[in-house]
Amino acid sequence: MKQQTDTPEKPDDFSPWRFCVAPMMEWSDRHYRVLARLHSRHARLYTEMVTSAAVIHGDRDRLLGFDASEHPLAVQLGGSDPDELARAATICTDYGYDEINLNVGCPSDRVQNGAFGACLMREPDLVAACVGAMKAAVALPVTVKCRIGVDDQEPRAALFEIAEKCVAAGVDALIVHARKAWLKGLSPRENRDVPPLDYALVHELKRALPATPVAINGGLETLAACRAQLEGLDGVMVGRAAYHDLSQWIDVDPDLFGAAAPHPDSRAAVEAYLPYVERKLGEGARLADITRHMLGLFAGRPGARAFRRHLATEAVKRGAGPEVVRDALRALDRTWRDFAEPAAEEARDSA
Repeated sequence: MKQQTDTPEKPDDFSPWRFCVAPMMEWSDRHYRVLARLHSRHARLYTEMVTSAAVIHGDRDRLLGFDASEHPLAVQLGGSDPDELARAATICTDYGYDEINLNVGCPSDRVQNGAFGACLMREPDLVAACVGAMKAAVALPVTVKCRIGVDDQEPRAALFEIAEKCVAAGVDALIVHARKAWLKGLSPRENRDVPPLDYALVHELKRALPATPVAINGGLETLAACRAQLEGLDGVMVGRAAYHDLSQWIDVDPDLFGAAAPHPDSRAAVEAYLPYVERKLGEGARLADITRHMLGLFAGRPGARAFRRHLATEAVKRGAGPEVVRDALRALDRTWRDFAEPAAEEARDSA
């Protein structure tokens, strides 16, 4: 089903990739993305990776369907066949996405067995051919998300070669996870943490390619860290930190885009999320599949544990509905009041 484009107007003078939420397998599904959008109107959201073969041959509405509120939204494709990727990119364009992103960074065994993802760092000519084929097929921006190298590659040589060949093929932006991937010896989880970060190399790449937007990914856990990287780069991409604690990103729009936040805090964002929850439940979704993305909200705030515990125990029950979320918010509020009222009384007494 084709989606209508409803992209919010982006403040002037900012790169489309200024703040991005990374593609995360099994995490950045459509339910999460709608919740993330309620925390920022201007963040660029990315789907989970979907293979080009699945797009062509699979259940497209299940794989590619999304809510109109998610714009600006990019689809991440996995694949290594230029013609197949071009066909998949055309299908994704018809669904109404805002960008096609090619995965050249995932180190999982499944991706390696399919001869795409991070192992493509060794095949820059093929990656460039994939970019060129998609650019010829669609008018959308075509971008690449890559590592700085794999295994025993020398990072500067590997990154610069693939970047320069993608630029020659017409790539619209490069998103660089500033770590190597070790395809043998480290698990996908370890590949997110163990290889050291090299932010300086990504900044060097941007200086070498001043006309090409370059965004950085890896280890960015706070808005302050993002602002530091934006000194010299066009954008940042945040992954796990934007999943495990969305609450801290409610200030993305005012801090990075000079625009008002969509809601004053995460509690208000959850209230605004409820109509979506009700609609999806009416379409047959399970509440637990939606609320699992809310368990990290309010981290460090009194009441977060009560909120999380209520969702975890009640949302999985047969017939669970939106009242579970409302009750979880009430549990959050009760704990917050129990904490705040004595603190306020103590402050008055000491004044």
